Order: sequence, then structure tokens, then C-alpha cells
Amino acid sequence: MLKDIKILLGIPEGDTTLDARLNLIINATTRRLKCLLGGMEVPDDLMYIVTEVSVIRFNRIGSEGLSSHSVEGESLSFSDNDFSGYQEDIQVFLNTQKNARRGRVRFL
Repeated sequence: MLKDIKILLGIPEGDTTLDARLNLIINATTRRLKCLLGGMEVPDDLMYIVTEVSVIRFNRIGSEGLSSHSVEGESLSFSDNDFSGYQEDIQVFLNTQKNARRGRVRFL
């Protein structure tokens, strides 16, 4: 995952100066997504969310509390919830898990 994030951010693979920071972001993002999944481990199908949210969080370093900013026609605004764009995907996954858990036990 670290390799993918470095590619998305344009960081050369051999450059390890930001690895500790990126790994911290990856771990925090993974833990947050795990909470959103009700404590369930993040499945491979949802790891793209960890990758994309990690890139978002890295790009916001230095402007974490910023909700809106405007300078000479350039406007920046950030969502309060980095996972808001993925809520539907998370809910679909959770719904499939609920349906998968429902089953029948028959004693013969």
C-alpha cells in the first residue's frame, strides 16, 4: 500500500524520507475505517478507501483545521469527514455482511 500511495503522490520509490509519516497516516486511516465497519478488519475489497483517504490526509498536512480558504480567486474547502465520499460503499459492504451472516441451522 505504501508503494501505491507514493506513486499517487509522485514520491520516488527510493525516497524513504516520508515513509514514517505515510505509515502513520495509513495506520490511522485503517483504524478509522475499522471503526466505521463496526470493528471488523478492513477487507481487501475496501483497501482502496484506505489508499485514497491516506492520500487526502497527506495532502492536507499543514491545513488540518481548514474548512474554507480563499485567496485571489483560488478557493479551498475540505470536508469534515474524509470518509464521506465512501459512506455508500461502506454501507453496501456492511449490508452484504448482514445478509451473509443470516443463515439456517438444521439438525437432522
